[in-house]
Formats: sequence, structure tokens, C-alpha cells
Amino acid sequence: MTIYAPVMVRGDGPLYKELADAIERDVASGNLRPGERLPTHRDLADALGLNVSTVTRAYREAGKRGLVSGTVGRGTFVSSDAATSTSLVSFEPCVPGMIELGLVSPLDHLDPDVADGFRRIARRRDPSSLLRYSDPRGQAEHRKAGAFWAERFGVCADPSDVVVCAGSQHALTCVLSGLFRPGDRLAVDALTYPGMKTLAAMLGIRLVPVPMDDRGMIPDGLDAACRRDDIRGVYLMPGVHNPTTVTLPEGRREEIARLADRHDFLIIEDDAYDLTDPGRIEPVGNRAPHRRVYIAGMSKSLAAGLRVAFVVAPSPMIKPLAQAVLNTIWMAPPLNVELTAMWINDGTADRVVESKRAEAARRYMLACDLLEGLRFRGKASGFYLWSELPAPWTGNALEQACAARGVNIFGAEKFVVGESPAPRAVRISLTGTESPEQLRQGLLVLRDILAGTP
Repeated sequence: MTIYAPVMVRGDGPLYKELADAIERDVASGNLRPGERLPTHRDLADALGLNVSTVTRAYREAGKRGLVSGTVGRGTFVSSDAATSTSLVSFEPCVPGMIELGLVSPLDHLDPDVADGFRRIARRRDPSSLLRYSDPRGQAEHRKAGAFWAERFGVCADPSDVVVCAGSQHALTCVLSGLFRPGDRLAVDALTYPGMKTLAAMLGIRLVPVPMDDRGMIPDGLDAACRRDDIRGVYLMPGVHNPTTVTLPEGRREEIARLADRHDFLIIEDDAYDLTDPGRIEPVGNRAPHRRVYIAGMSKSLAAGLRVAFVVAPSPMIKPLAQAVLNTIWMAPPLNVELTAMWINDGTADRVVESKRAEAARRYMLACDLLEGLRFRGKASGFYLWSELPAPWTGNALEQACAARGVNIFGAEKFVVGESPAPRAVRISLTGTESPEQLRQGLLVLRDILAGTP
């Protein structure tokens, strides 16, 4: 049997980095494929004439770059998303005329009137008071509004157990940096939010993929992960999972809460899209509130540019979370939070949620008509679909084919964790376009491409 032995370009740098560079080149060239098992540390060291410790450091460096992942007792594998950008936002210049079916936008044209909001604030209080330093946890009245908003998600919280953050991504940053340490392991669905993947990599948190099915995370898989690894927490999107749109059923929520007590880990819930689907189930963390960290965001519901989210956590966790806010941005901008709190308290936020649901429902029906015959799932008023693909299509192949035709979508590879196999699937945003007509054009291109062969 031939052992994989990369060609190293010897220079003045450390050997382990040169080996990691060689692995990266082989992934980029296709010489190493997603899911491929790499040699053991000793076998590769013998093949290259290196110390085992050098190979260990090289694999660790490759892991930091998102190229490989290791599982205790199984070995080291090329990550399923190693050749795929996990970023949701391109830093390249925008391609003119590109139809956006990848990024999920919160239907910005239905956001409340910000000019009217600022005029109302100016009549109610001195706006200059909102431009000063304040408590990193958030002002008292803002935390009260946050507790009120959390009730929409089924979370009953005291304002003293709320920390105000600058959006859900910042909230996740504060949770991981404030409550975890580099090297800690966090269990996640085998398919998960790409922003969590890039954030965990930046902070040195190791994501452990847990198998899932058409009802979400499998509790037995989580139990096995806890027995195999020292799991410090689990990250869930239980209401409307990103990307699969699955809702975690009541029974599994009970089982996960019991596992949290049995294995002593935190429950992090990020239900960014939960409010798009009325009739929600009680959050997982309500069954173990002493372990619950719940993120009640505003971006997908009210307005993305406000960058406001509320974190509900037990009292002992408030101080480290507030310290994380202080260490990153000192405080969420009080002017933005004042505007958000006013709209929460006067009912504007609820009315906006209803109007966005209605618009999403119209777009969902349009997609059902145009994609008839394609296997997909979604919520009747949801913001995106999860679509299975006919063989031999893969998500990455369809993503590239659509891009060539001026349509942006996200293949399953963008969401996969570690060496978990990527399903033949794509996530299709229904809200990324400004108008339903643009959505129609994009879906017609998608349908036309799938009618052919890759």
C-alpha cells in the first residue's frame, strides 16, 4: 500500500509549517480529496524522514487552517469542506447582475422607518446620553426589553440575566471567548452554521460533529461524542435549523437536556430563524436553565444593520459574558439598542416579523411552483429551502454551475463539519433578492441547470 507523502518545499521556515503548506497545496490541487484518510503521525514521519512531533504539529496546523480533522480512535481525515470557502460573504468585488440565492437577507425593504424612529427617540430623551460609555452588559432598560423579546422564543428571563451584544455573531463570539478556552470541544450538528465554523477556528475551539437525520441532532450520537471526547457544550439551532430547516422535536430536546446534566455541558441555542415559523416548541435550555445560554437575535427579525442581540444566561455566566463584551467592543452601541428596545416595547418589532413572514410565504409558494419535482424542504413562511440534488450533482458542482450563469447559491459543503460526508444538497435563499421577480429568474436558472448534467 502506498502511503501519502507530500512534496515539501524546503525553505527557512519551520518544518511543520512546510508540511502543512504541502498538505494545503495537495488539497487545492485535488491530490487530496475531502474525506480521505491521512497516514498516522508515525507512518508519515517515517515516510518523510521527520520526527513524529513535527508531523503532529503539522496536522495541528492543518487543522487550524480547516484542512484536516481528527477523531479519537479513527485517525486524521481531509475535512469535507477543505476545498470550499466557508465564508458567507465574499470579500471580492460584487459581480454586477448576480442573483443572490445564497445569502439569507432579512427582507430589508420591510424594516421599520429608521428616520421616524430617531425622531421619536429625540422627543423622548436626550440622544447625546446614548453616545457615552455605559455598562458592558447593557443599560437596565435595554436588558428589560431584551428579556421581553426573549419571551417570543419561549424563554422566560429576568433582566439581570440578560447581556446585550452587537448582533448574534458577536453574541457567539462572547459566548465562546467568555465561557470556553482554546482546545475545548463543542458538539455541533454535522451540518451547521458556517459562521460558527469560522469563529471556532479563530478562537481555537474544536467542533465535534454529531450525526443528524430528518429530525435533527441524534441524541445517541451526542451521547457517544460525550463518551469519546470531553464535550464542554453543544451548539443548536433547534427551531429552524440552518441549513436543513429541520425543527428538533420535543422528545429529542428532552433527551439532549438530560445528556447535558449527565455529561455536564452547556446548551447554546441560537434560534436565528425560529420566529419565521409560528407554533414553536419550548427551547431545549428551558429544561436545564442552569446550563442554558440562549441567543435572541434581532437581525433576521427586525433589521440586520442595527446589530443587536440579547443573550440570556444563568447569573454565574453574566460576568464572563460581560467581560467578553468589554474585551471586544466595550458595549453594544446604546443608540442602536435604544431604537431596538423602543420598537420591541411598542409592538413595531412584532408587526415587522408578521409582515416578513407574509412576504416569505409568498416567495415560498413561488418556489414550490417553479421547483416542482425537485426534492426540498422548508417552512411555509421560512427564508430558505434545503434541496436534495439528483446524482451526479454535488452541492459544490451546482454552486459553481450557478455562479457561471449569474446565480449565487450555497452548496452543502459550506455547512459540513470535519470529515462528515457532505450530502448532495444546496441551501436556496428565498430572501436574498430584492424582488420576487429576481427570485423567479434565479430559480428558473437553477431549474434549467438541473435539467442538464454537470
